[in-house]
Amino acid sequence: MAASDVVVVMDFDKTIIDCDSDNWVVDELGATELFNELLPTMPWNSLMDRMMKELHSQGTKIEDIVAVLKRTPIHSRIIQAIKSAYAFGCDLKIVSDANVFFIDTILKHHGLKECFSEINTNPSFVDEEGRLRIFPYHDFTEHPHGCPHPCPPNMCKGIVIERIQASLSAMEEKKTIIYMGDGLGDFCPSLKLGDGDYMLPRKDFPVWDLVCKNRSLIKAEVCEWSNGEEFEHALLHFITKITIDKSNTNGNNAAQLYSDCKVQTMPGSSHQAFSQTLYVPH
Repeated sequence: MAASDVVVVMDFDKTIIDCDSDNWVVDELGATELFNELLPTMPWNSLMDRMMKELHSQGTKIEDIVAVLKRTPIHSRIIQAIKSAYAFGCDLKIVSDANVFFIDTILKHHGLKECFSEINTNPSFVDEEGRLRIFPYHDFTEHPHGCPHPCPPNMCKGIVIERIQASLSAMEEKKTIIYMGDGLGDFCPSLKLGDGDYMLPRKDFPVWDLVCKNRSLIKAEVCEWSNGEEFEHALLHFITKITIDKSNTNGNNAAQLYSDCKVQTMPGSSHQAFSQTLYVPH
C-alpha cells in the first residue's frame, strides 16, 4: 500500500543540505568579507541579490555558482530517505528561505528534483547579462505579511503551510503532514500543524529551542533528530506508522510497506532503529 495520505514538508538549508546555501555560495566564492560588511545595512534576501550583482561585476559566471552548488554538503542518508519517501508514494514539498536557482541546482545534481511536487521559496532567475537575480517570496515593501512570530520579512512559512492545508482539505482522503526544519522561520508553521500531524525539529537548532520552550502551543506530535541517520530513521518511521495506522483503521494490511521500509533503510525492528531519536514531551 502506498503512503499517499502522507504529505512531507521540508525546509532546505540545514535540513536537506547540511549548511546554509547562501552562506555556502558567498564563502566559497570568496565574498564573505563584503557580505558581512553589508549585512547590517539591508534585509538578508535583498543582500543576496546585491551579492550576486557584486560577484557578477567581479567576473563570476553562473557556471561558477553552479559548480559551488554542486559541492554543497548533503548527507547520503538524507538523499536515500527522500528517494524512499517518494517511492512509497508520499507527497513531498519544500518550504525554504533559500531561492529557486540554488535549490533546483542542488536537487537536480543529486537526482532529487522529481521527488518534490512543490518548491516554495524565493524566486530567482538568470537575467540577459548572465547575472543571478534573487527576489523575496513576499513583497515586504508593498505587502508585509505581518506575522507576529520570528519569520523573516520576505517569507512567512506559516502562511505557506496554511495554503497547503487549504488545498489538502479539499481532497477526499484526510492527509497527515510531517514537517521537518531547523530555523526560526520553521516555528510559525509548527504552530499551524494539527492533531495527528508530526513536527520534526533538528535538535540544538533554533526551531528546536522554540519548540521546547513553547511545547504547549503545538498540537502536533514532536520528535527531534540530529543528523542524516536520524533524519532517515525519523522520516521513514513516521511514514510507516501513519500508513499502518491508516490501514488498520480501514481494515487493510500495510505489512508489505512496513517490510519494504524496514529492509531498505531501517535495520532491525522499527523500535530498535528509532530508539535513539527522542520525543519532546508536552
